[in-house]
Amino acid sequence: MAPSCFSGEHAAAVSAERLWKVILDVPAMAKVCAGFVDAVEVEGDGGPGTVHTLKLNPAADVGSVYKTRLVARDDASRVLKSEVLEVQSKVGKIKSQVLESKLEAAGDGSCVAKLAVECELEGGAPLSPEQEKTIVDGYFGMLKMIEAYLVAHPAEYA
Repeated sequence: MAPSCFSGEHAAAVSAERLWKVILDVPAMAKVCAGFVDAVEVEGDGGPGTVHTLKLNPAADVGSVYKTRLVARDDASRVLKSEVLEVQSKVGKIKSQVLESKLEAAGDGSCVAKLAVECELEGGAPLSPEQEKTIVDGYFGMLKMIEAYLVAHPAEYA
């Protein structure tokens, strides 16, 4: 069966430039998302092929490891595409998951984060709307943590 494809958007009260700088600074996630991300490992130079492993806080109730490989990075249009290599998910056992995120300026000091997801469960069953929402909400939940950090620290990543 074909993967489920779905998307979502989140308006952020910080500029696309600042948010992009933080997203590219993966080692900073333990500081920026304190209490959710405990540690980060990076294998690579930040370009395509780089593997990021986020060790999550057990209290976050989302699993212990989130591991991705960067497939593509376009700094000019602020687009990242990555594939999930390892994740514990509340939606079931995931066979494959590919994410594409894009940041678009939306006015003075704000932006819109757009997420497109292709996800396939083991066994090929399609994702329900609730499962799709769980995945999108998880990504935007982390984005909201980054946004809150940037709002609280206006001089950082300026």
